[in-house]
Amino acid sequence: MDSKELDLINQYTKRRFSADEVYTFSVVLCDNEIDRDFECFDSTSLEKLAEMYIGKSGILDHNPTAENQTARIYDCKVETVDGKLTSYGEQYKRLIAKAYMPISEKNKDIILELDSGIKKEVSVGCSMGKSVCSICGSDFKNCSHIKGKSYGGKLCYAVLSKPKDAYEWSFVAVPAQRSAGVIKAFNEFMRGENEVEDIFKKLGSSGDVILSKSEVAELVKELDILKAKARDGEAYRNELQADVTRLYAIVEPELPMEAIKSVTEKMTLAELKAFKQVYEKKSARLGKGVPQLGKINDEVTSKKNNAYKGI
Repeated sequence: MDSKELDLINQYTKRRFSADEVYTFSVVLCDNEIDRDFECFDSTSLEKLAEMYIGKSGILDHNPTAENQTARIYDCKVETVDGKLTSYGEQYKRLIAKAYMPISEKNKDIILELDSGIKKEVSVGCSMGKSVCSICGSDFKNCSHIKGKSYGGKLCYAVLSKPKDAYEWSFVAVPAQRSAGVIKAFNEFMRGENEVEDIFKKLGSSGDVILSKSEVAELVKELDILKAKARDGEAYRNELQADVTRLYAIVEPELPMEAIKSVTEKMTLAELKAFKQVYEKKSARLGKGVPQLGKINDEVTSKKNNAYKGI
């Protein structure tokens, strides 16, 4: 967590909290897909709701009591998911928020439930100014169509627009929106930099560095990914080096094998790929090697056989 993100959180605190004192997580509040109630938000509504939900509390089961307050949103933006369309053919968009809660004895259980994926699904509480029928385009107050039914092969649903207020967001067992819930992290669209990059920046700063448990977990996860990529890269380089060494020996047979290996070991990946491409062409022009005891050509062999037959 960088200082800018911490500043956003401390707008809502009575005293300034450090990164080690707060637990943060990302959550999809809603999207523009048709939900279980056969309703969907339009794209303009998502943008307005993004502004309205900043600073709003997260509660349990839409029960608005002080005891049920669990977290607060400090950042909220609309994300466009490239290559994904809604069921009705529009570009898929979702409203992603970042929330925090204090790390305390009281919150340790809910933090564990969030980390383990037990507490995940969420639902939003808001007031919308307009509800339009997808079949006729009229306000549902003046419409005879029924949500969830098909008319001429076209599903009837309500398009929600002109948000008036955003009351709260809540952890629930079954959300109206199928994709609403806690996710692992903001993507690069949301923050400009991912969390791992922020951790690396922190490690590169001067002075002592203190990492939270979540930051350590992210760092360990990233190191595991990098190790796996390194192993794959090493295997690919070894395979490429072996190919170049083999081709080198075919094209330049007068060079000792140890000398060829010594040269290829010092090559960069780009050099190995370039040499392989060139020496594959040269090797193809030279043709396949012929075993010393093999037939030289049909003509010579035929003559030798005939000579033996004449004895």
